[in-house]
Amino acid sequence: MSMSYRLREATLPVLPAGHQPIRVLHFSDLHLTPKRAVEIADIKSFAALKPDLVISTGDFLADRAAVPVALDALAQLLEIPGVFVFGSNDYYSPKLKNPFSYLLPDHGKRVLGDLLPIEELRSGLTDRGWKDLNHQRTTLKIKGVTMEFRGTDDAHLELDEYSKVAGAALNCDLAIGVTHAPYARILEAMSRDELDVIFAGHTHGGQVRLPWPGGSKALTTNCDLPTWRARGVSRIKGEPWLNVSAGMGTSPFARIRVASPPEVSLITLESSV
Repeated sequence: MSMSYRLREATLPVLPAGHQPIRVLHFSDLHLTPKRAVEIADIKSFAALKPDLVISTGDFLADRAAVPVALDALAQLLEIPGVFVFGSNDYYSPKLKNPFSYLLPDHGKRVLGDLLPIEELRSGLTDRGWKDLNHQRTTLKIKGVTMEFRGTDDAHLELDEYSKVAGAALNCDLAIGVTHAPYARILEAMSRDELDVIFAGHTHGGQVRLPWPGGSKALTTNCDLPTWRARGVSRIKGEPWLNVSAGMGTSPFARIRVASPPEVSLITLESSV
């Protein structure tokens, strides 16, 4: 199968003893427009990975007309149990700005475009059975494992209110946090509640990376996440595992990725013993 994206695979030893592995497809930052024919075909190919669970960490859209495009591209995945949160680009269309401005210090000001039909996207996903985690907690049973999920709305727009979902995870085998932009305040709050794994996106893997010994190095994460955690699985001792998706798309006005190819994650959860 010819792919124009990278499949990033990892295994996390987080399931109770004796449980079968669970395949989690994690995608983020599609930034879809009706013209993204190659990306749409790539998204449709994800179903061939046969995941048991799908997690989306937002930024589905980049155009007012993209909701039916996104729902069509995701049609087969929507038949699999899934959860999602939104990112800033699900609320506002992108605007033309200096494509290198994301390399500068974040001044907290946001250049926002027109409002997007986010409620159409939300209902399109939930009507097919995916769980909306924007300030919600929910429980799913996957292959005999009871998973509790909680999520926040987009921290990049300061729409996050973790207090709405805070507290210990109860009566579950695994506790998972989902957020679009992995700001420290959210990771710290989820760590205090002793979640097992956190899924996030937003960073585009740095979008522009420099060649570096052993690979490449992100210049920015577009939030306060350290650059060494810009993509893939990482863990700080005593904290949850974190998987950051480098995402599939880019803003239509900054269609550059340097040493940070589009990617989707296939994370296999398995027994820790």
